[in-house]
Amino acid sequence: MADDDLATLGPAAGPRTDPAAPDPGAPQRPATGPLGGWLPRIVMAGLVLAALNLRPAITSLGALLEEVRDGLGMSGTLAGLLTSVPPLCFAVFGFAAPRLARRRGPGAVVCAGMAAVAVGVAVRPYAGGTGGFLAGSALALAGIAVSNVLMPVVIKSWFPDRVGPMTGLYSMALALGTSLAAALTVPMTRALGGSWRTGLAVWAALAVVAVLPWLAVAGRRRGTAGPAADESARPAEPPVRIASSPTAWALAVFFGLQATAAYITMGWMPQIFRDAGVSAGTAGVLLAVTMAMGVPLSFVLPRLASRMRHQGPLAVLLGLCGLAGYAGLWLAPAAGAWAWALLMGISNCAFPLALTMIGMRSTSSAGVVKLSAFAQSVGYLISIPGPLLVGTLYQHSGGWGLPIALMAGLMVPQIAVGVLAGRDRRIEDET
Repeated sequence: MADDDLATLGPAAGPRTDPAAPDPGAPQRPATGPLGGWLPRIVMAGLVLAALNLRPAITSLGALLEEVRDGLGMSGTLAGLLTSVPPLCFAVFGFAAPRLARRRGPGAVVCAGMAAVAVGVAVRPYAGGTGGFLAGSALALAGIAVSNVLMPVVIKSWFPDRVGPMTGLYSMALALGTSLAAALTVPMTRALGGSWRTGLAVWAALAVVAVLPWLAVAGRRRGTAGPAADESARPAEPPVRIASSPTAWALAVFFGLQATAAYITMGWMPQIFRDAGVSAGTAGVLLAVTMAMGVPLSFVLPRLASRMRHQGPLAVLLGLCGLAGYAGLWLAPAAGAWAWALLMGISNCAFPLALTMIGMRSTSSAGVVKLSAFAQSVGYLISIPGPLLVGTLYQHSGGWGLPIALMAGLMVPQIAVGVLAGRDRRIEDET
């Protein structure tokens, strides 16, 4: 990724008060204008609404996976492939996010991303056959992917002194959207006539709402002089060779392993409970409980992590909760279902922890966008085989013993690299 890809990732700006020593990584104050004073609030609202839309396309499918499999005639292996599509799309399209942001501005890219989510979610149930369903899913996931990468960048650019609280707000909204989709998809499907197609498509409405604030942000960038206007006055940043940073690799692997656990949970946990004798509605609520645990914890955890010099102990604590949850799913999935759902919900908060560490491991917004794109894209590549392996093991073993053993086994290296990623270091000092 070229260093000039990182040039225009902050909000539009007026001149800095200290022209003698400009900081390319610092956020720029919004210029005066019709939306100037309101723009930070609009950006904050946009962050929340975008975050609400980053998981319903996935968790709504998990709640209705059995119905989708029957309706499209999928095997267990193909269903596993379907649950591997999210990380594949996140990896492929995540690499493109910084270049798109340079050319169009992050506001315009996130706006287009939310529009892609709306269209993809609305179209995929009616596209006809498995191929059409996958294509619609890929469109929605492409929109999610670019937004995923740019959210830490927007936070670092607009709210540099509040990275922890703003990451917490964003993560809390993401967890809320995830849990709402898990809890409401099955009852909404029944209320709307019982068709899984309608139950999946209805979530497009939420994405349409999320487009609106980003239209304002993107429109303002077109109408005023943004960072590119005074880019020539800024000194060139020293290049950051991200692939040579041990911390960047530790973050990428940590991100990949937590994503593996999260997408296996979202895609397969309801099926684990249903196979143990739990009803479809209750299984959806259990997944919602897992996701809902992230609502308060995702707000508190980044604030706590941002005040710690070493975030490794938090990675260890979350990993141990995951191991305990997997043990419960193996030994007594139905009897202790609520406890296992709570433990898995705590473990899934490795995601906001990873986002917080991404924001803390670089000294500038430019470094954050490079680290965010690297850690998320490489991480999602790492996570691709997990859901597919779970589907294959489930189909060929006829039970959940081997798949759950795989999930638990992956939690051990997640803890180890989380400790490494949590060290008080900056990628600029390692490259």
